[in-house]
Amino acid sequence: SYSDFPPEASDLPRVGSYVRLDLERIIELRPDLCIAVKDGNPKATVDRLQALGVPVYALDPRSVPTVIQAILEMGVVLNAEDRAERLARDMRSRIERVTARLSGAGRRPRVFFQIGEAPIVSVGTKTFAHELIGLAGGDNVAAGKTAYPRFNREQVLALSPDVIIISSMDRAGSIEQIRQEWGRWPSVPAVRDGRIHLVDSDLFDRPSPRLVEGLEQLAGFIHPEIFGGPK
Repeated sequence: SYSDFPPEASDLPRVGSYVRLDLERIIELRPDLCIAVKDGNPKATVDRLQALGVPVYALDPRSVPTVIQAILEMGVVLNAEDRAERLARDMRSRIERVTARLSGAGRRPRVFFQIGEAPIVSVGTKTFAHELIGLAGGDNVAAGKTAYPRFNREQVLALSPDVIIISSMDRAGSIEQIRQEWGRWPSVPAVRDGRIHLVDSDLFDRPSPRLVEGLEQLAGFIHPEIFGGPK
């Protein structure tokens, strides 16, 4: 249901959501191959597809390196190795350019990455956003074992983030309104210095090549003195 990039993807048949696959619809399409994701697609549905004779290849992209590895694997499976290798090289090159420019950076600014409003939800250690914050030269103040920890406003104020990144998983919600709400707390360094930024959540929560675009955007927000991004 959320496969909407590139725009042409919207014209493809719908076969359910990430966790609720429409088995009958998939069978009707008579696919030569199904690509599954271990972290999300129900194993029972995947097993059922295989039992019905539908070939399934399961990927497990949980970090930027494993996303790149998944692209290379798909290149082999789909007989598109050259294209996959070019894409992987481009991703690695862009990541290396960011990290190289950060080699002389000093202090790592404290970053709060907000993905939910009521309650306030952030990102823990085992998330793409946490990994990208680190690669972009920041320190995730919500780091910890809980993937998506919840906070009240006072807890966030105590964390005193230098940068607040707002990414709403509610596509219909107004993240601009959330930014305005933070303006009521000028004691927070990120608010005081005008370092509250809105981002496209698709660049941070989907295991795709666009994660690198998210990294480049974050680097500009976290280290504008190096990348020339907005302060």
